[in-house]
Amino acid sequence: MPIPLHDPLHTPGGTLKRLPLRKAAVLFIAAVCLCLCGLLYLQLEQSRRHDLIEAQVASSNLTRAMAQQAEDTFMKADLVLSSLADWIQADGYGAAQLPRLRKTFARRVLALDQLHGIFLFDKQGQWVVTSFDDLPRGAGVADREYFKFHQQNVSSVAHIGPAIRSKKNGEWIIPVSKRVNDRNGKFQGVLMAGIKMSYFDQFFKSFSIDDNGSMFLALTDGTLLARRPFVEAQIGTSLAQGEIFQTLLPKASTGNAMIGSVVDGIVRLYGYRQLDAYPLVVSAASSEDAILKHWYDTAFQSIVIVALVLLGVGLFGWVFIQQVRNGERIEADLREAQEALELIATHDSLTGLANRRLFERAMDIEFGRGARQASSLSLIMLDIDFFKRYNDTYGHVAGDHCLAEVARAIKGCCHRKADLAVRYGGEEFAVLLPDTDIRGAMVIAEQIRRSVIDKNISHTGSPTGNLTVSLGCYSFVPTGRDSLEVFVERADAALYQAKHSGRNRAAALSMEGGADALMRSDR
Repeated sequence: MPIPLHDPLHTPGGTLKRLPLRKAAVLFIAAVCLCLCGLLYLQLEQSRRHDLIEAQVASSNLTRAMAQQAEDTFMKADLVLSSLADWIQADGYGAAQLPRLRKTFARRVLALDQLHGIFLFDKQGQWVVTSFDDLPRGAGVADREYFKFHQQNVSSVAHIGPAIRSKKNGEWIIPVSKRVNDRNGKFQGVLMAGIKMSYFDQFFKSFSIDDNGSMFLALTDGTLLARRPFVEAQIGTSLAQGEIFQTLLPKASTGNAMIGSVVDGIVRLYGYRQLDAYPLVVSAASSEDAILKHWYDTAFQSIVIVALVLLGVGLFGWVFIQQVRNGERIEADLREAQEALELIATHDSLTGLANRRLFERAMDIEFGRGARQASSLSLIMLDIDFFKRYNDTYGHVAGDHCLAEVARAIKGCCHRKADLAVRYGGEEFAVLLPDTDIRGAMVIAEQIRRSVIDKNISHTGSPTGNLTVSLGCYSFVPTGRDSLEVFVERADAALYQAKHSGRNRAAALSMEGGADALMRSDR
């Protein structure tokens, strides 16, 4: 008599049979560990990308707000200068006009918080009148960049120059200036409005950014006008060699990029935007470390958890190898496989609803129960209106998505455990409602119809412009000698009546006194 292979005393045979299983188990556990590590990597990478995308959106929104504020700030100053320049060019700035000009300048400065002052210079660069009570002493402004610009350019467009210290009180200002001509169009002087650097500093501080974040306002040639954090030595320096001005701005006037700062070397996510109306660039940046701080914390926690899981998997693997010949485990696996096959055999893979096999089984059960308890059994048959047109218009992938959405709507209206939602075939669905009369079936049918409409699924091939369904209801009390086919046919007949009557409605067929009665629910 041969020795059983499972005999523990038969070492050679047992060893030969156990070794391959043990190797397979080791490979399996290794594969599981690798998969867990891979999933952890994918999850962390996805989370990292998500955090960066959120930061990019926030950076874009911030730069948009900065650009709007900067444009509004300079536009208001521009409008003030334009009106004053027109006045001065028309009336001149003789001694008789100076008191009035000074009062007007002062009123305009008081009306705009961003203005340091308004100044008028003659063609030699000497002060003519300012918004202050007295004129500054000393040399004029003939050496200033903005004055030289207007001497050499006949354009009347406002000019924004590099930040300077006011010769009036030493305050940092950003000059916005306009050329003033006489009536013959010859250079007569320069009108300048100084924008307070502190105004932009306060505006920048109103936004919440991390300690290593930064914000700046610069000319399109890269000249730095204002920056947070404010470092006086950096004002007026050039950012032209930075990646934003060298690479990004020539390709797109707005965008995001993770780059190292040319000012302090910190790697930040920069959002930048070039203004449409003025030669200015704004940028806001958050440091990479601050953006990913939460991600780093989450990554550490996830790594610890996965490490513990891997340890658990390793221990479980060791136990599994020791119990590899355990028949109960095989039996449990077989039961799970059987349940999975049962689910596959009785449910539609696309919609998750019951299929016709489960539907027919459920009808057999409910026919018997209804006959025993003398309770009504109702059936709703429904069909998607103009579904062929929908497939032809949007394609079969969209058609599958449409079927899934309708299935969700149907399932959402089946509140009882006994209610069974079925994909009957193609675009046709059924709902079996035990212990429900025709009125109850019509209520459920109307709920389904409204639920599909409320999904607002566009359907250009339908007269309504949206996806709709037609429904047919049938209800009777089983007697024990009833035909499943007749039951379905009568609900189908009610569905045909609903479609024949214009679609997007429910019709009902019920048995009263042995005769069929038809009623319908219109929109």
